[in-house]
Amino acid sequence: MTGATRPDDVSVARSRDLAASAQRAVDEKTKPLGSLGDLEAWAIRLACIQRTLTPRIDRARVLVFAADHGVAAEGVSAYPAQVTTEMMRNFARGGAAINVLSRANDIDVEVIDVGVDADLADLPGITHAKVRRGSRNLRHEPAMTTEECDAAIEVGRAVARRAAADGVRAIGLGEMGIANTTAAAALLSALASAHPDATVGRGTGIDDARLVHKRAVVAAALARHAANVTDPAAPRAALTSLGGLELAAIAGAALEAPAHGIAVVADGFISSVAVLAALRIEPAIAGHIFVAHESAEAGHGVAIDALGARPMLRLGLRLGEGTGAALAIPLLRSAAVMLSEMATFADAGVSRES
Repeated sequence: MTGATRPDDVSVARSRDLAASAQRAVDEKTKPLGSLGDLEAWAIRLACIQRTLTPRIDRARVLVFAADHGVAAEGVSAYPAQVTTEMMRNFARGGAAINVLSRANDIDVEVIDVGVDADLADLPGITHAKVRRGSRNLRHEPAMTTEECDAAIEVGRAVARRAAADGVRAIGLGEMGIANTTAAAALLSALASAHPDATVGRGTGIDDARLVHKRAVVAAALARHAANVTDPAAPRAALTSLGGLELAAIAGAALEAPAHGIAVVADGFISSVAVLAALRIEPAIAGHIFVAHESAEAGHGVAIDALGARPMLRLGLRLGEGTGAALAIPLLRSAAVMLSEMATFADAGVSRES
């Protein structure tokens, strides 16, 4: 029918109307216009995500996806590969940074084994969803098969659906996996058409010589997979060839959460790159994505620019695990209650600016 309105046009129009209503509601609060800065913009976005002028984030959860990487064999990390397994035990005991920061901020933590190269079946407090025991060495072959990448994406989707069923309204996306900054740098170079000099950083704290080597490994991987990773319309191929199991799972969670009205908070460099892959797969999720902070890792700025995002914090963090997300989610909670609970000029009987 000529001139008919498509369903997506209707949805966009409704979102614009809700955003305009939320802006008016924010402007009616007892404060000078714009005086709460970024909190006001975040509140409006949360109103659109939850489709209400009274958004809440009563329950939030940081999801820590863990996996090992075959590229660790190239000596790109300051730590041995077994640290991934050792950190999983630390997570299970509640002793890692993400555990203590989340407890301090009343945030749930779920740690998911999507690809750790160890048998963790008897480890309590871990979600067991292993696709395989680590990715392959991306310098020499694809990190995953198409089927493995799809399975890891589905792990992330399932975790996001479970969070929605539990009443979670914001998820932080974290990770653990020795050598995953190498995989993330390679994937970012492909997705953003960026040179390894701009995307490869020191990760766990490597020295100058190993940094040069790490850049060479990423450059070799990009050359090895050039036929599969240079098409902007095929982000899944880049994720499969250059990513990792936990990166694919993070992408899956970012793809699924928006369907349930959940805000998505990317943590640092690695999770931002994984969320960028998700965004390239499904651009419609853009409005649901927040970037917790800009990390000290080289390349994170490139990822943030590619996401079209503005980081909520700048604290010099470079740990990962979702630690930045655990610090940023309370700011989103504050933005939500400002819109939901703060009095208006009419409610409070306060005179407006002349």
